[in-house]
Amino acid sequence: MNRPIDREHATGTATTPARVPAGASTAAATRAADLTARYVDAAMRTVPEAQRADLAAELRASIDDQVEARIADGEDPHSAERAVLTGLGDPDRLAAGYTDRPLYLIGPRLFLDWWRLLKLLLAIVVPAVMGAVALGGALDEDPFGAIIGSVVVTGLGVAVHLAFWTTLVFAIVERSAGKDAAPFAPWSVDKLPEQQDSGRSVAELVTSLVLLAVAAGAVIWDHARGLVVTSQTDESFLDPSLWPTWTTGLFVLLAAEALLAVTVYARRRWTTPLAAVNALLDVGLAAGVMWLYSQDRLVNPEFFASLVDEDAAEVTSIVSTVLLFVIVGSAVWDAIDAFRKARRAGPA
Repeated sequence: MNRPIDREHATGTATTPARVPAGASTAAATRAADLTARYVDAAMRTVPEAQRADLAAELRASIDDQVEARIADGEDPHSAERAVLTGLGDPDRLAAGYTDRPLYLIGPRLFLDWWRLLKLLLAIVVPAVMGAVALGGALDEDPFGAIIGSVVVTGLGVAVHLAFWTTLVFAIVERSAGKDAAPFAPWSVDKLPEQQDSGRSVAELVTSLVLLAVAAGAVIWDHARGLVVTSQTDESFLDPSLWPTWTTGLFVLLAAEALLAVTVYARRRWTTPLAAVNALLDVGLAAGVMWLYSQDRLVNPEFFASLVDEDAAEVTSIVSTVLLFVIVGSAVWDAIDAFRKARRAGPA
């Protein structure tokens, strides 16, 4: 630690009038001393009590050394004092350097872990909670505006809480763990992600075509045979009034999806135009299902009436709501996933 400097003995000899410009007054020297005292006091406010006296003496000695050097070069005391203190900068920042106190919430050592975890939580928890709130409001038959308001407010609240508490935990770990400590497992090549295919393999193409064919076959089977056989009639799961207009539209969408799957396979990659076409098909499906739901024409009310004696209407409403959320949610995810693959593939 530097020894505090006595200005009258800074060079080993008494200070001579020649070292201080003739224009420097006693008032200026007093103001300069006041600046030093104020700076040291401001810097020591955030220093632990046990270190405060030693660090204050060291800082004051360092300031005196630099001021004396400037005075020896012909500056007046007040200007020299201001120049030295200005060069030292913010006293809180200087004190943080003395005590090795970080001036950030999360430093580079933990930033990537924090950012990856936060993105994962926001991508999973927020949509899940918003979907649950929307589903609950729909099942309670709340007004559409009230459901939207609850979903937005809840989603924002969950996002804020996730960001706050995740950041708080990482900030505590940042300050409690030693400099050389590794709070999380160190990175290794084993953590490298697998290469993600931006196109569509033969297996994926076959799977997509089979699923589309099964969906079309299920709709036809449901209309022709029904899912429930009673002594009176065969009841279909979907509302019979969907035939033939709405089901024909569904078959057109399924055929377009099949053609799109073949096109992506032929191109060996997703492109932005193909992703846009896929999004339009998803929007068409979701919009149609939402309209049918609003008209109570999605699920056949007689289907559950043949299964349960009481509350058939309530069961029908619940199943219709769940089916709506499943279809719309799947359409949204399918559209987002296509654009993600197109972005990974890069320009065509």
